[in-house]
Amino acid sequence: MERYAHITGWGMALPERVMTNDDLARMVDTSDEWIRARTGIRERRIAGHKETTGSLALQAAQDALEVADLSPDQLDLIIVATSTPEYVFPATACGVQDALGAVKAGAFDLSAACTGFVYALSMAANGIRCGAMNNVLVIGAETMSRIVNWSDRGTCILFGDGAGAFVLQGSDLPGGVLSTLLRSDGSGGPTLSVPAGGSRHADSLDMARNGQHYIHMDGKEVYRFATRVMASAVREVVECAGLTMDDLQLVIPHQANKRIIDSAARSLGLPEDRFVVNLDRYGNTSAASIPIAVCEAITQGRLRPDDHMVMVGFGGGLTWGAAVVKWDVTPPAEISTWRRLRRRALYELAKVRSAVRRGVRRAEGALYGSQSPESGKEPPRKQKTSEVAETSEVK
Repeated sequence: MERYAHITGWGMALPERVMTNDDLARMVDTSDEWIRARTGIRERRIAGHKETTGSLALQAAQDALEVADLSPDQLDLIIVATSTPEYVFPATACGVQDALGAVKAGAFDLSAACTGFVYALSMAANGIRCGAMNNVLVIGAETMSRIVNWSDRGTCILFGDGAGAFVLQGSDLPGGVLSTLLRSDGSGGPTLSVPAGGSRHADSLDMARNGQHYIHMDGKEVYRFATRVMASAVREVVECAGLTMDDLQLVIPHQANKRIIDSAARSLGLPEDRFVVNLDRYGNTSAASIPIAVCEAITQGRLRPDDHMVMVGFGGGLTWGAAVVKWDVTPPAEISTWRRLRRRALYELAKVRSAVRRGVRRAEGALYGSQSPESGKEPPRKQKTSEVAETSEVK
């Protein structure tokens, strides 16, 4: 029997701090009028000192699980799409898994820049359709303010912070994610990138002085790329789903620039009111922008059962992608108080479990030291600096 992947839960999280264009004008040579005319953005949310990609992801995830009325211990997989992970490793998704108490779930981060959420959604849907899993949590979360150069008006005006999450569940009922499309063109990689921090350009004082750990973007080239691929991706994924443009009730585009969205609408021959746009309030939240926009469309009553919508994104890589979804799930009218209390208890239990496991690891470290308890062998001798240098030269 064929399986279908339905979106049954959704949630979003935004930092409290609002940064307006006038606030930016006091930091860099720009103005509210200049920013609005070129991007359509008037304000964005900025993460506070205690807010991180992981904390925003966790809040959005808990809200999505609440809507789906699903306990975290029922999850099979957690995917966090992000360009601003908490660490290079471990994955931010693993931290979310631990905090939720999703004891049966695998977890990993996905890096496809602003297209990341569409990529993650596609992977989750395909995993459910093939029967490998049944309940998947997909999160797009970013703290772009941490990698923005606040003296570069070409980029600092664009980005904001936030998170959005979906719960996908398997069902025999036709609908849900009908088709997906994923594309990339690595030749355009330098067009939008953060040069430092990887193996090619490791973090160093020189890299920091040159601002290489900030976002670098060729704005004109990104604009040309985005206006070219957005419309074509929508057409292709809609055709793959066996639909036409007339069948679409909503298009949820990546929220990067109002002019890009307007261009896509003209190219597709669709009225502007069929597009969900909220970048005026949040700016470009990268992988979080599409799920945040979907959550707001639901709240506003713009997305109803049996509606067909397209989510389409583009970003660094260069990457782009789209997904067609038949929105045919109505959230429960009233969630069981017992199930809600059980979820909260699991979150508290997860904190205790995590603390206990960390304590056990520290105790084992104190007991066994760096020696392997299985082998009984002594740890390897540290090489002197001169020996390391000689070894490197040989290689």
